[in-house]
Amino acid sequence: MTTSPAPAATVRRRRLTVVAGVVGAIVVGILTATQSRINSELGRSLDDGYLSSVISFGSGFVILLVALAVWRPGRRGLARVASAVRARTTPWWYVTGGVAGGLFVLSQGLTGATLGVALFTVAVVSGQTISGLAIDRRGIGATPPAAITVTRLIGCALALVAVGWAVSAQLVTDIPAWMLVLPFAAGLGIAGQQAVNGQVRVIAGSAMTATFLNFLAGSTVLLAACAVHEAVVGWPDHFPTNPWLYTGGLIGTLFIAGAVVVVRTTGVLLLGLGSIAGQLVMSLALDAFLPIRGHVIEASTVAGTLLTLVAVAIAAVPSRRLRARTDTPRG
Repeated sequence: MTTSPAPAATVRRRRLTVVAGVVGAIVVGILTATQSRINSELGRSLDDGYLSSVISFGSGFVILLVALAVWRPGRRGLARVASAVRARTTPWWYVTGGVAGGLFVLSQGLTGATLGVALFTVAVVSGQTISGLAIDRRGIGATPPAAITVTRLIGCALALVAVGWAVSAQLVTDIPAWMLVLPFAAGLGIAGQQAVNGQVRVIAGSAMTATFLNFLAGSTVLLAACAVHEAVVGWPDHFPTNPWLYTGGLIGTLFIAGAVVVVRTTGVLLLGLGSIAGQLVMSLALDAFLPIRGHVIEASTVAGTLLTLVAVAIAAVPSRRLRARTDTPRG
């Protein structure tokens, strides 16, 4: 007769796994906020959010293309994904997650400089939280539905309240409504992007393959949109010379790859909430120490950010319902 691992040891390992996953998600969020600032500044310097998004996503694609050329496991992963799509064992739309990433980067270039990183981030947060909860509830591919526990519901509710609080002061300004709607829509897509990218990683057996396909899809859509835009309005008169403004693509490859790895441990919702914490903290730090001219940090934004951190901590705590499911010995 076999014996199950001691419940205390099992719970301890599970907690350590969750903590490691949340830390990884926070790092993903820090990188995301950093990219948001870089891409918004590039868009403002060019006065062209479409071109700045292509430069960011396209440079990331080129980096991954070079990496894939020298990384055989990544190329084998591409063959596995292609075979799975042809055999219809994998839905074709699993490889289109980068379209949502392209919308996110485009919204950075079009609205980030006006909203400021903090306000841009909290607009994304609301969409990301809602879609993350919905995807975890239904499951996707090989990832089964996650139990909607009391702590996760409380964490999501607090996160949404925190977002509303954080943006409350700016909502009375003359910021056009579409500038808040666009990053909100991007946030809705981010959770789906993270979910399908995680599935592609499982099929390919390579995080690089999933990241490459993400950038391929996003770059294709953004290039088409930019071509139409430039044909109508023309090319910018000059390009900025600050090299840091061209690092958004590199940073994007890092946080997309990180999300691909972490989502298998945390699930979509907890990954989203953890990355939200990292985004908001880094956003406030950037707005405080590298402020955008004319943009003022409101007390409500700071308070909303702190409340979001509380929401993430609550959502990461396992509820009794979750333990009851996972701790029951299998006969």
